Amino acid sequence: MEVRATARGVRVSPQKARRIVDSVRGKTPDEALAILRFMPSPTARIVARVVKSAAANAENNFKMLPSEIRIVRAFVDEGLRMRRIRFKARGRVNPILKRLSHITIVVEER
Repeated sequence: MEVRATARGVRVSPQKARRIVDSVRGKTPDEALAILRFMPSPTARIVARVVKSAAANAENNFKMLPSEIRIVRAFVDEGLRMRRIRFKARGRVNPILKRLSHITIVVEER
């Protein structure tokens, strides 16, 4: 049975979050948290929070053994884009897109 945890509307671009999420796919939650603890990116803390949540959901809601849980799927979808403008010379403007992402971690018992 698949158990998932999602963090929606995280204020990090999906491209940056995918680099972090790719490193934990296929690992156990303990291995993933150990990897994320030593990553220099602040995004690693957010991904670690989602991994902890998915493991806790599996353990508490579905009575899975913590030693048997493995991250099956982990992906990042693009969320909304906050649109801002930067003023330029001669009355022109350039758009600034502040991207948000949805981080999803799916765990399953081996």
